[in-house]
Formats: sequence, C-alpha cells, structure tokens
Amino acid sequence: MELRRRALQLLMLGDPSDKAAGLRDWPAASTAALEVDVDASLAESANLPGRPDRPRRVPPRELAQRSAFTVEGRAALLHAVAHIEFNAINLALDAVWRFAGLPRAYYLEWMQVAAEEALHFGLVADHLQSLGHAYGDFDAHDGLWTMAERTRGDALARMALVPRTLEARGLDVTPAMRAKFLRAGDDRAARILDVILRDEIGHVAVGNRWYRWLCARDGRDPIATYHELAERHHAPRPKPPLNLEARRAAGFDSAELAAMQWAARSRGGSDG
Repeated sequence: MELRRRALQLLMLGDPSDKAAGLRDWPAASTAALEVDVDASLAESANLPGRPDRPRRVPPRELAQRSAFTVEGRAALLHAVAHIEFNAINLALDAVWRFAGLPRAYYLEWMQVAAEEALHFGLVADHLQSLGHAYGDFDAHDGLWTMAERTRGDALARMALVPRTLEARGLDVTPAMRAKFLRAGDDRAARILDVILRDEIGHVAVGNRWYRWLCARDGRDPIATYHELAERHHAPRPKPPLNLEARRAAGFDSAELAAMQWAARSRGGSDG
C-alpha cells in the first residue's frame, strides 16, 4: 500500500498492540522502492486517532501523584510513559498522512519515527505487564493530541509545537525520571528510558529539521515564527530545568536555547 494511505490506515486502528505490530517490520522493503504519493489529498476518517476506550482521559490536575517506591506507583509512572509513547505513534502517523506536498524524505522520516515510538510503547507495555498492570489501567491526560488538533491545518505549526515543544519536554524530564526508577531499584525501567531518550533526541531533530525547512521555504525567521505560533496555539512555555545537552544534540541552536532559558527562568527555578 502507498505509504501515506498506510499511515492513515494504521492511525485508525484502536488497539495499541495492533497499531504497534503494524509498524514492527518497518521498513518492510527498501525505502527506495516504497510508493509515496506526496501530492495526494487524503480524506480524513471519522474519530481519529483510533484508540482504546481506556485509559480514561482526564485533565492533568486530576491525575494522582504516586511514589516510585511502591510497585503501584512505579506502574503508574510507567503507564504515563506508555501513554506518551502511544500518542507519539499517532502523532507521527498523522504527520505522514495529513500534510501533502512535502519532500519524500519528510514522509519516510516520520514513518521511521512512528516505528521507533511503537518499539518504545512495546518495551514499556511489557514492563508494565511484569508489574501486574496493562495500558489502560490508570487515568491519563490528552495534552499531546490536543495540540495535534490545534495544528491540524498547518504543517509548520505542527512541526513547531509538537516535536519541538511538547515532545522536546521529554528530553528535560526523562533524566530525573530515570534517576527515580534507579533509586527505587527498577533497573529495567531505567534501561528502557535510556532507549527512549536516545531515540527521542533523533525525533526532536526530525521536527527541527522540517520546521527549519518549512521556514526557509516560506521565507520566515524561525525564532520569530516560533513565538508567533506558540502564542497563537497556546503552547506551554518551557519549564526548568532544561536538558541543554540533549536539546543541542536534537538541533536547537544557541539563539533558540537562549530564548528557552529566558522563558524557563521567567517561570522560576534554574535551568541546566
């Protein structure tokens, strides 16, 4: 099947295991041989994205705070990671099918991101099962997909505010979460987070690359455009501490990092 139509088909699947399985063998053939119709205008299906009835989706303020030093608490933290990874699969697939007229490499890169997010989801779901739980057992919030809805009509806004903003936040919070699991004696969870952080640096870099490509195509300044889009779509501001090393590796330049540090300091706290 043509790549963008396949991405839409996978996005429609409601079962997380089926969705991840559909990406397990990517790329199934040489990417040079894959059919990618970059100009196709595809009709949006109802009820996107496909997802299970559980977890129950609630506002972030209603999520219970749990300790990593109990099995139940570690399971709840891992469930939050699984929910992020499941949403990340959907976001990458949506980036493939939704936006027409971009270079072939754009679609191939985002399909690769979807496959890696599916791997992450599987790793976390398996460990969650070893703790006596499954995806859907805890409540979750819908922040990532909410921003996808806000940017559904604009590829530039999508690149600016999903991978470069919301997903980049994972670069900041993962080291502290990893340390928390290690203190609780959960080495397996820490190793999984190592894999996720390594790959997420690459995913944010994909977002940076295509954001800058779109800015260059349209003759727009990346920093000024980012602030305009963030304000228009009510994107969250950075929170300290910032993982500057990971953000540099993901392609943020010095001017962007300086602006983020200023915004983070204005919230209170330090960055580093």
